[in-house]
Amino acid sequence: MGASDIPDLTFTPIEEIQERVTRVQTTFLEHKTRDVEFRLVQLRKLYWAIKDHEQQIVEALRLDLNKPRFESEIGESSWLENDIVFISRHLYKWVKDESAPDIDLTFKFMSPKIRKDLWDLTLGPVLGAIAAGNTVVIKPSENAPRSAAVMQKIVESALDPSCYTIIQGGIPETQALLAERWDKIFFTGGATVGRIIAKAAAPHLTPVVLELGGINPAIITKSANPRLVARRLLWGKLMNAGQICTSQNYLLVDKALVPAVVEEFKKAYNEFYPHGAKASADYARIINEGAFRRIKSMIDNSKGKILMGGTMDEKDLFIEPTVVQVDSPDDSLLIQESFGPLIPILPVENLEEAVNIANSIQSTPLGIYPFGSKADTEKILSMTRSGGVSVNDAALHIPTLPFGGVGESGYGAYRGRSSFDIFVHRRPITSSPGWLESLLAIRYPPYAGKLSKFKAGSTLVPDFDRTGQKVTLGWLRFVFTLGGGSAKAGAGRAVIVAAGE
Repeated sequence: MGASDIPDLTFTPIEEIQERVTRVQTTFLEHKTRDVEFRLVQLRKLYWAIKDHEQQIVEALRLDLNKPRFESEIGESSWLENDIVFISRHLYKWVKDESAPDIDLTFKFMSPKIRKDLWDLTLGPVLGAIAAGNTVVIKPSENAPRSAAVMQKIVESALDPSCYTIIQGGIPETQALLAERWDKIFFTGGATVGRIIAKAAAPHLTPVVLELGGINPAIITKSANPRLVARRLLWGKLMNAGQICTSQNYLLVDKALVPAVVEEFKKAYNEFYPHGAKASADYARIINEGAFRRIKSMIDNSKGKILMGGTMDEKDLFIEPTVVQVDSPDDSLLIQESFGPLIPILPVENLEEAVNIANSIQSTPLGIYPFGSKADTEKILSMTRSGGVSVNDAALHIPTLPFGGVGESGYGAYRGRSSFDIFVHRRPITSSPGWLESLLAIRYPPYAGKLSKFKAGSTLVPDFDRTGQKVTLGWLRFVFTLGGGSAKAGAGRAVIVAAGE
């Protein structure tokens, strides 16, 4: 299969956007997507469409990024196929109403818009939106035109066009979409555009899910295994040439381990790429000239020393995996998200200094990657915040666990059951039968003489004193007072219990 098999990317005429949005919103109001089996049929058809287009997915990602087939399949098509199988096996269980004591929680649907702004083919959030009974508008990134074109081909060949549509384009088309009113917006991309999305959603109070990435630290303590550190973190920067929001942005390494860690990076690089990364079919390229120049400028502005790699070729959009030792937390390689194959190392005196530096650079990254003993890891986790954590590894996130950011790295989470939950509204429902009227009559005016009786039957007595200490013998008091906290209150509750029999 060659480039001729990949369809050309054609931007959606702006005058058609409102019409398409209105169509899917109208379909939602007709309750077409409410039926669970309808949703499952859509997901199953999407599964086979992805399966049938696996070769085109691989070729599109090769043309857009020179992405290796292995990475394209494990990180794109196979991942999506497994997600669909997982959802289809559990959806009937997920859609069941939940019961709480005397309360039912019903899952209601929304009609969201999905906005994707990375150059991969991940349709993960879309799967959750379909499973949750929504109609969906998808906006892929124009930065990866072949991938966007193949995504459109897959979506249009598999999904009901009255419920799901895809809009192609750049800034004008995106602005036209944001001018519409949505029930939910899901965006994956950078913080700058994320703020634009959130601002556009604010006038209508539209809830937004933002998956923004972050300046993710790897903290290497003196108890870490240098070989493990180097192999796993080098791999974390090789996937898609580091153009993954979960990859580590910098390493804080106990100074005693720095020489060994650097040496192991060199060994791992030579093992992974015996003839160099540029000659390897297993190494991707930078997405475009703008991204290439941005990454290059970060290296040029750094005061650090290159210890490994550093070769660049703008014509080929090639940047070699590059290890740089820096001497300040203010270095350009640490304070900016590289989104590329850069591995800056800052030596630190101890774990406490590493944590302080990480918190000062960005206190809420998408991920934190601690390497070392269990005690060291627990200390790091107790002193930091992040969207997720991979211990002794680089972004080894389990596909069925919630994935998302916190603070500056975004908010909201998806993957597995969370992909369903993020696109439903859990509506509490209570029902008061007529026979309760005699008991509920105490709430009606006139109120004279009713307050003490009402409080006797409803007030919860604290199990703590004025100093904030837990009160002992709480259960014994509960038994004697029926939870009322006093004999009088207990008697009041006894009356209610008797009346309810």
